[in-house]
Amino acid sequence: MKTSFFILAFILTATPLFSQNTFTLSSNTLGGEATITEEFNGFGCTGKNQSPQLSWKNVPKGTKSFAITLYDPDAPTGSGWWHWLAFDIPLNIDELVVNAGNPKLNLMPKGTIQSTTDYGKKGYGGPCPPEGHGLHQYIITVYALKTKNLGLDENANPARVAYYLWNNTIAKASIVSYYQRTKK
Repeated sequence: MKTSFFILAFILTATPLFSQNTFTLSSNTLGGEATITEEFNGFGCTGKNQSPQLSWKNVPKGTKSFAITLYDPDAPTGSGWWHWLAFDIPLNIDELVVNAGNPKLNLMPKGTIQSTTDYGKKGYGGPCPPEGHGLHQYIITVYALKTKNLGLDENANPARVAYYLWNNTIAKASIVSYYQRTKK
């Protein structure tokens, strides 16, 4: 009886010590598979090209700003495909609304920069894998950055933005979604 009591007492007191409040990204609108809502409109795709709602919590100490990227490592390019790069998101922001990735709508927080994607356009460019190429991973990542500004502008190419993110990241959290287009 005493042993059971001590084990129970240990579990109840130790659990909070071992649980972690890790930096976490979530979405109320995006699940395990992207849909026509997120799909790009162009390159043979006919989707709505709406960026998903995103929110993050448990921001690491020392964070001064955030960045968001959407990357497809399965694109048949040899280097993947950058679908979205948004950075200099202010520290007081912890959510992006649906379609914030559309620069024409001005839904991004003030000061946020959306730079050129591999589509050659600024802002969100949704999934659009080649027909019959199978499932592609779409990795949406939020970066907690140690700098308020990356020092880049909206014309920075994806490789340059990724390098600056790599050099300034304290922590990152991701959501992986999948999408494919079958041959018609």
